[in-house]
Amino acid sequence: MNKKRLIVAFSGPSNSGKTTAIVKVSSILNDGGFKVCIIKHDPKDKAVFDREGKDSFKFSQTGADVAVVSPNKTTLFKKSTSSIDEMVELFQDFDYLLVEGLKTLELPRISIFRERLDESYFSVSNAIACDETINKNEIPDSIDILNLNNPEEIILWINKNAKRV
Repeated sequence: MNKKRLIVAFSGPSNSGKTTAIVKVSSILNDGGFKVCIIKHDPKDKAVFDREGKDSFKFSQTGADVAVVSPNKTTLFKKSTSSIDEMVELFQDFDYLLVEGLKTLELPRISIFRERLDESYFSVSNAIACDETINKNEIPDSIDILNLNNPEEIILWINKNAKRV
């Protein structure tokens, strides 16, 4: 069966609800029988691979790229950054690729806000998902407004606006 191969990005300030929104969207899509892949941007290089003392940690400390293959998953740890094209190639078989962060990528983008808007996101946003704490009149007319608490509405927007690869 042919996969949809739709890519969309989510941005927003820390603690705006990006991860929660992505988890809700991904869960609904998975329950609907779709294959979902998620890429998380780690701009501060804080993500750790496995835990100290574990073999994979020892391997990665050598500077090598490491892949851990187990019956139910493959974990890849590469010592260099990856382009979105490389990630698409790596995942290949997906319906939805959800990207958290990576504001510089030219992708259809939903920015997420609670409590306050950050206008620096407007230029990279195609849609804004927010809750009732945000004054929607402050959002430019060129940007779609979505209900942050309605993941189905976010999925409808993704189906219509995501980049097909």
